[in-house]
Parts: sequence; structure tokens; C-alpha cells
Amino acid sequence: MNSIELIDSFSEFKEFKNIDRPTLMRVLEDVFRTLLRKKFGSSDNFDIIVNTDKGDLEIWRRREIVEDGTVEDDLTQVSFTEAKKIEEDYEVGEEAYEQIEIEKFGRRAILAARQTLISRVLELEKDEIYKKYKDRVGEIVNGEVYQIWKKEVLLLDDEGNELILPKSEQIKSDFYKKGDSIRAVVKKVDMRHNNPVVIVSRTDIAFLAKLLELEVPEIFDGLITIKKIVREPGEKAKVAVESYDDRIDPVGACVGMKGSRIHGIVRELRNENIDIINFTNNLNLYVTRALAPAKIQRIDVNEEDKKIAVYLKPDQVSLAIGRGGLNIRLGSRLVGYDIDVYRDIDEEEEVDIDLDEFTDEIEPWMIDELKGIGCDTAKSVLELSAEELNRRTELEEEMIQEILKILREEFEEES
Repeated sequence: MNSIELIDSFSEFKEFKNIDRPTLMRVLEDVFRTLLRKKFGSSDNFDIIVNTDKGDLEIWRRREIVEDGTVEDDLTQVSFTEAKKIEEDYEVGEEAYEQIEIEKFGRRAILAARQTLISRVLELEKDEIYKKYKDRVGEIVNGEVYQIWKKEVLLLDDEGNELILPKSEQIKSDFYKKGDSIRAVVKKVDMRHNNPVVIVSRTDIAFLAKLLELEVPEIFDGLITIKKIVREPGEKAKVAVESYDDRIDPVGACVGMKGSRIHGIVRELRNENIDIINFTNNLNLYVTRALAPAKIQRIDVNEEDKKIAVYLKPDQVSLAIGRGGLNIRLGSRLVGYDIDVYRDIDEEEEVDIDLDEFTDEIEPWMIDELKGIGCDTAKSVLELSAEELNRRTELEEEMIQEILKILREEFEEES
């Protein structure tokens, strides 16, 4: 194995890893100085020249030329006669430079050196990946899907480094195939069995925050501040924003002209519905904005128990609660209080209840059937006979009787 073959075998690590040239040269020099110390006892009077581009590695030995018979240290001195064999022009008192051929170390020693270098380069590579991504926690990265497993997806970045996207960090509607390009935020970097593991996420609130920062220049420039984000990934998110410049409308800036800025983010998050609201220290106003589009009649705040009672007209209750309770759940998290919703009914006002409030007891498709014949509220359904409902909908008689029973019981409880 000559020097060119040796350097070629070493250079492969520089080509495919994150090791820069000065670092590789330093490591190569360290490895060969260790080799020299084993063979000669010291490496002090040896010069190592590494050129990774050309595939050259040269080792030169420096010794002082002394008169024949006066050599006291073979490591640092050479006799005049021996020096003349190296180069005819040498004189006593000069330094003799002699090139040491790599082959003289022996094949076993060279292979051991190569193995040592492999270990050193891999360790450096791990350290570089760890440091690189540790500094990028909270930043968005691009990765290409390389392998898909049941519990996680393996991504490769532009430099071939591995990124892990666990199932728990994926949006429910995410579907990937090999070769797809994915954007995600770096959530954390762990060391497992001495190997760096980069975990990325698409469900973390930092991902939405960074997407907003990329799309809204005012956020990037610090003119608009994101005060808080709450989200149910892939379903709905609420973002409270504030501007310290009265000339800037923070909500309008985030949404953009005709929704141009927010639409790109919605698409990236698999059509996640994003509500942008103005932050305020006025708790009542903050709650009102958090539960939009519902119109609130009045609010009672219990500071001690961190609870808020919100009273609304019956037709606004379903809007405040949202599908599956999503709107009120996110609103509670946004303001930091438990919010309870109550119907605010005048004594003279006839009580009625929106059908969407019965989704826990009546199947959604059944509610859609009733809405299809113009019945949006409980009373509008009860005004029709079972025979009429059976004739006008696809519902079976047993289903209709069960629906009517549920609706009647609700009014009995109200009474």
C-alpha cells in the first residue's frame, strides 16, 4: 500500500462526511505522529506534509549532521558519511532531510493507522452532527424521506445526515412515500449509544411559529410578536399576536392580502384551521376574541379557581364550543383559564337548541340528514311527526324514535 493508495482510502471520509480539510489534515498528522512515536520513540524531529487533494502524504526526518564517530543520539543526529548517502552536497553542521517511505512502517502498522483514522473520523463526524443540530433546535429543516417504519420516518438532509420524524410528531393526515420532501422543525438532539439522534417535529408549536416567521416579514423583523400559540395538529390552531407599532395591524399582516400569507401555512399543515387574534391584557376582551366567531353576552371570572363562565345566546353556543369541543378547548388553553359555556336565555324567550350540540348523543350523519330537510334546531325536529321524518329522510323508524327521545329529554332537563 503506497502513499497514494493510502491517502485515497483516507480521503473517502472527507468526501462523504462533515469533516473539513484542516480537521482531516490534523487528524492524519496525529495518526502518523503516533505511528512515528511507536517506531522511533519520538516524533519531534519529523515533518508531516499532507495534501488531501492530490493524495500525497510525505514524512521528512530532520537530523543534525556531525563528524563521523561523534553521533550521540541517533534520533537527532546523523554522521557525515550517512548524510552524504542521502545527498552529496551536505556539510557538517547542516540539517539533513531524509524522506521516510510509508512502506517502511510495515503493512500491519499502516492498516492499524487506517483503522485508528476511521475511528477518529467517525467520532468527529458524530460530534459535528451533534453540535450542528444542537445549535439548530427550533429551526426548520428540509429532509427527504429515505425509509418509512411503523413508528417513525427516516429522513436525510442535504448532506446525508439522518433525521428522525416519530409518528407522535407527525400530523394525523400526513402520508409519505420514499423520495418525498418534508419540512419540519428540529425538536431535540439526543446522544444514544454514543450516536447523535436528531428528532424533528411537525406537531410542535415551534413549527407553526417558524412558518409564520418565514411568511410574515414583520414577525421576522420583530415588529410583530407572537405571544402564544395553541394547536391541535392538523385540526385547528389559535395564535395570539401583538404589535408595538400602532401603525401595524398584527392580524392583517399575518393573514396577508386575501389570505395570501396564511394560506401557504395552512397547506403545509394539512389544512389546519388557523385563527389569528390580537393579544390583549384585558381578560374579558381576550376571552371574547379566543372564542370567536361566537358572540358572548357576558363573562364571569373566578380568579381564585382560574375559571371563567361564559354566557351566550342558544344559537351561539355551538359556535363557541366548536366541533368536538375543539374551539373552547383551544380557547381555554390560550387564555389560561378553564372556560365553561352557559346558555343565556330570557324568561320570555322560547328555548331552542342547535342540533350540533347533540353530536355526543346523535351520529353526525343523522344530524346531516335532519339538516337536509331544513331542521337545524331541536324544536324544528320535534315539530314534525315521526311519520313525517320517516317519509322525508333516509332514517329508519327506530332511529327517529331514539332521536325524538333524546331531544325531548333535553328540554325536560332544561325545564
